[in-house]
Amino acid sequence: MAQLAVLEYPDPRLRTRAARVTVFGAPLDALIEDMLQTMYASKAIGLAATQVDVHQQIIVIDTSGNASDPHVFINPSIIARSGLGMVEEGCLSVPGVYDSVRRALRVTVRAVDRAGAEYERDLEGVLAVCLQHEMDHLDGKLFVDHLSWLRRLRARRVLARARREHAPSRVGTAAHP
Repeated sequence: MAQLAVLEYPDPRLRTRAARVTVFGAPLDALIEDMLQTMYASKAIGLAATQVDVHQQIIVIDTSGNASDPHVFINPSIIARSGLGMVEEGCLSVPGVYDSVRRALRVTVRAVDRAGAEYERDLEGVLAVCLQHEMDHLDGKLFVDHLSWLRRLRARRVLARARREHAPSRVGTAAHP
């Protein structure tokens, strides 16, 4: 298993629509395990393959808080939604930015498992919200796309400031004596 690099906004690859998974087997299982490891190492509760520059419809989620309840959704589609609410979201691809987004609090999802067998599940609460967030990634959308232009501008400023503060110093290097 390997920890994968997570793309960060505004990387244009995050805007790529993911393709349906058609080949199942060991390579897919290895990717799913790498995605789970990446999600857990990042202390996140969800990860879409698009975020690790793999443009296939794969999502991993674990809302347990202790890595004990991983869920895998391949080629997911939401077939029912209910109970709209405002929920605060953050994203590994938009680090340090949190804001409220309107989401359904209950969903029914149709997906396939690692072996390619189709299933349906009713989800609610954090798991339902997380699935919708990750499905947006598969469509090339980010949670900041749900915000007003003013809040998106604020998010860009937060990211720019964080990048400046964490940029490696070049003082004393050959390029900048």
